[in-house]
Amino acid sequence: MAARSRVAEDALAVAVRRGVRQAVVLGAGLDTLSLRDPHGAHGLRVFEVDHPATQAWKLRRIAEVGLSAPASATFAAIDLENEDLGGGLLKAGFEPDRPAFFLWLGVVPYLQPAAIRATLRYIASIPESEVVFDYSEPLENYSEERRAEMVTLASWAAARGEPWLSHFNPQDLARDLGDLGFDELEDLDRAAITARFLGAPTADPAGAGPHVMRARRRPPSEVSPASRFG
Repeated sequence: MAARSRVAEDALAVAVRRGVRQAVVLGAGLDTLSLRDPHGAHGLRVFEVDHPATQAWKLRRIAEVGLSAPASATFAAIDLENEDLGGGLLKAGFEPDRPAFFLWLGVVPYLQPAAIRATLRYIASIPESEVVFDYSEPLENYSEERRAEMVTLASWAAARGEPWLSHFNPQDLARDLGDLGFDELEDLDRAAITARFLGAPTADPAGAGPHVMRARRRPPSEVSPASRFG
């Protein structure tokens, strides 16, 4: 969980240096980026998107503990399963004709595939958009031992009202993102995350596990056939 946030916020920092001034936190939950806004001095505006009930609870808690959101933060109550993301963001002041960075952490496994596709399609419609999200592979991809652990964990989540609804094969997901127009992909599996943040690969680098995906639509000036998915 810490690694996926680090991957996302490191990528956001790079995007801000490129000139991106809009960030959207999808399914924000208790994420604190909008309250911290480390790039506020550069003019970054952060839009928090969450289910109306969850967001209302969070705003109450922020007030109860004496915090206040900076002027750069905008809260947009949108149910991604049943409402139009683009329309909701537009009402909140988001500018769809300007580049934007999307953080979508801890959400994708709990959404139906149709809602995931619709959200990615919308993100891809934003010029020079970029998104970081996490996903899990199908249970059949796991080794027998780890599959049993994942089945137990999935059952625990479902019993608490949060069933896992979507899984992706990495190759299929990469193809789908490419079809949407994302031309720069970075898919970090368990081994890559361990190598990046702990300095050593895991003992089973080929084993299935959680992934953190970064997908970006580069401006035409940066894209060439040879550099696609570089």
